[in-house]
Amino acid sequence: MLTGIHFILTYTCNFECDHCFLFSSPQAQGTFTIGQVDRTLAEAEKIGTIEWIFFEGGEPFLFYPLLVEGIRRAHAKGFKVGVVTNAYGAISDQDAALWLKPLAAAGLSYLSISNDRFHYGDTSENPAATAFKAARRLGIETSSICIEAPEVESADDGAGGKGNPVIGGGAKFRGRAVEKLSGGLPLSPPQAMRECPYEDLENPSRVHIDPFGHVHLCQGISMGNMWTTPLSQLVRQYRPMDHPVCGPLIEGGPSALAGALGIAPEAGYIDACHFCYTVRKTAVGIYPEYLAPRQVYGLA
Repeated sequence: MLTGIHFILTYTCNFECDHCFLFSSPQAQGTFTIGQVDRTLAEAEKIGTIEWIFFEGGEPFLFYPLLVEGIRRAHAKGFKVGVVTNAYGAISDQDAALWLKPLAAAGLSYLSISNDRFHYGDTSENPAATAFKAARRLGIETSSICIEAPEVESADDGAGGKGNPVIGGGAKFRGRAVEKLSGGLPLSPPQAMRECPYEDLENPSRVHIDPFGHVHLCQGISMGNMWTTPLSQLVRQYRPMDHPVCGPLIEGGPSALAGALGIAPEAGYIDACHFCYTVRKTAVGIYPEYLAPRQVYGLA
């Protein structure tokens, strides 16, 4: 049952992090209009099971008036509203309050703040930390997202034997992470990667919608385009096993997807996410409607 809709309010970001799923950067294109926000919220109402609306990016605070008004309109429709941000503007306690008070007044329920080495290095006092404290003072429920550089944690199969390497740090190997963070990490054979460990593609609880209308089940795997087919209709008609990408992934993970697409796997991958993303990037031209947009694969 779909309970959450996450707006990729913009692909533009003031950062260009090595671990970014979406290849966001100051140069990345694509931002919602307020009319498109309204259109999406109206579709969310039609679905009837949506509880949460999130605004994220990219960096949604780069389009601050749009963010505030989007929160206000989502809250007015009875949704709980969250925001994911790097809080770059919270350069002092006063500035953090200046940015956050209008969001709280508009109906913000939850604030998730990226605060890690990819964004602010090793400094403990930074805009993210300042925003966290200000949000707590304003009564906004808040959490931190902390991703570390990937490293090998263990290679234990759980039974005392030698298993596949476990990579810690929290980065997922899709998007820019495949290009920037995969070097030197140990690889595992693809034959064992027969499930998606992160997304419930059969029964998704949330989708991400971008300014181009793509309804992401996972970053770069689209249910369809809501500017062509209304979101409520896409959700109602979604048959996961009939989806040319999700069907094989549900049946047998990235190994099955590679087989269905006729793509010979490489000798090894860091994890299933790395395998899946690499196969999908190869197949973007085969299913442009379902593997979109190209920019989340680092393609022009």
